[in-house]
Amino acid sequence: MLRAIVRFIVSAIVLLLVGYLIPGFSMSGFGTALLAALVIAGLGWVAEKLFGDRYSPQARGVVGFLVAAVVIYLAQFLVPGMQASILGALLAALVIGFVDAIVPTQLR
Repeated sequence: MLRAIVRFIVSAIVLLLVGYLIPGFSMSGFGTALLAALVIAGLGWVAEKLFGDRYSPQARGVVGFLVAAVVIYLAQFLVPGMQASILGALLAALVIGFVDAIVPTQLR
């Protein structure tokens, strides 16, 4: 349970940093980023159940990257205070994927 809480806090911090770095992607605060982390995790889970492990946002490769960008883009409609353009979602998915490769937030 503690690992899951730490995972969402780290994910929220990454989303806040990405919001400051990437044009077309923004978060209004830490609470928004934390809610966005939960929504993105939920949407990622739904994508994995619909398309299988091969196409999940955690999958490596172009398809996983594109699914992650779509998940980020769709999350803005569920999270008040989050905004993402299509380009912003693509760039955010790229940066988040890079950070995740260095500091994995996935529970293993």
